[in-house]
Amino acid sequence: MSHLSLYRRLTIWLLFPLVLLVAIMLLQAWFASREAADRAFDRLLDAASLSIAEQVRWQQSRLWMDLPPSALEMLATDAEERVFYALYDAQGRFVTGNRSLPSLPARDGNRMSYGDVISGDMPVRLGVLRARLEGWDRSDRFEVRVAQTREGREALANQLFLASLINIVIIAGLAMVVVLLSARFALEPLTRLRRAIRQRNPRTLAPLELALPRELAELRQALNELLARMRRVRANQERFIGDASHQLRTPLAGLSARAELAMRQSDPDAWREALATMHGTATHTARLAGQLLSLTRLNNPEATPAKQAVDLAALAQRCVRAAFSRHHRQGIDLGVEIPEQAVVVLGNDWQLEEALNNLIDNASLYGASQITVQVTDAPPRLVVRDDGPGIPEPQRLLMLRPFHRGQQTGDGSGLGLAIVDSIARAHDIRLSLQAARPGDPERPGLSIALTFPVNA
Repeated sequence: MSHLSLYRRLTIWLLFPLVLLVAIMLLQAWFASREAADRAFDRLLDAASLSIAEQVRWQQSRLWMDLPPSALEMLATDAEERVFYALYDAQGRFVTGNRSLPSLPARDGNRMSYGDVISGDMPVRLGVLRARLEGWDRSDRFEVRVAQTREGREALANQLFLASLINIVIIAGLAMVVVLLSARFALEPLTRLRRAIRQRNPRTLAPLELALPRELAELRQALNELLARMRRVRANQERFIGDASHQLRTPLAGLSARAELAMRQSDPDAWREALATMHGTATHTARLAGQLLSLTRLNNPEATPAKQAVDLAALAQRCVRAAFSRHHRQGIDLGVEIPEQAVVVLGNDWQLEEALNNLIDNASLYGASQITVQVTDAPPRLVVRDDGPGIPEPQRLLMLRPFHRGQQTGDGSGLGLAIVDSIARAHDIRLSLQAARPGDPERPGLSIALTFPVNA
């Protein structure tokens, strides 16, 4: 039923019990009509048997009766049933009648017994009356057996059932109309909610203001909470785009101004100085653009691949090896400390490598002369320590925001730790920042630890 609409599902669940109830009512009406027909014709059998029993007499030392025509005429109907009767004495011997008929077990406290039997290959309804012939010199028991074919009973039962069927069908039809209309009216608030959502401007994220029942009011509240989150996301995106454009516009304007100034010079040394400055600015801008792309990619959950097993020791060695030459030329001591065994965690290889590269570059850009990458096994942890000026404790959480820089002396863009924080949250990693050398007030350094979940 997953492909059906909510209206059709509701009508099916409401109509199914109704149809089942109608079927039960029809079955009950069928049996009730048969019972009523049997009860009515059994009364006629009772009356006919009593009329016959009143005519039983002694004649020539034996039972005899003069059957009145009215005794059997009362059993005649338009269905033209066949009627049979018989008189039996106390020993069960046939005395008289138009057909021999079987007997029936006696019922407690009742002179009359009824049953459906087969007589001469015909199904008949049999009534047996047990009576006593009283005289001044003797008292004998006898049985009057009267049988009738079932045509009249069936006709009456069908007539009664047809009347019940018409009533039940009319009531069921009205009930179905009420169910369909009720389902339509019950879902009308949902229709209004759907129309309100469709008629909204795609660019607006204002909350929905619509009077709804309690169940749909909860859905409206959930939609409003989603819209509120989307407003915050859009505000963050707009702020990020504004900051990014400002961060990119400044170095690009500097490049343009520096190039224009160099074009006015004729001294080759001035050109070389301008080219060196432009090269540094272009390198910084390229790194900023790369970090912006990385941050955008991290904020897109659909572009995140499935997590796989990653060896932190091999990852640390690979990143340090790739960055060693560049940092060595800058006079920075870059080293790595890893355990002998592999330290395997679940994660995205390129994201973890991006996080480690940003931590190493951040440390070098903000005045560190010694950087150590350390991998531990219990628990799995990736630590980057440096001997730079560090970050004051009140500013450490602020450093996780994009474009926030704790100091203006470095060449960083303020995106490195924001990227690391995004990657940490995507991997359920605990990110902690603390001083690497608390005893040195001038250069306390910074130790950034990424602690992975133990079950990863």
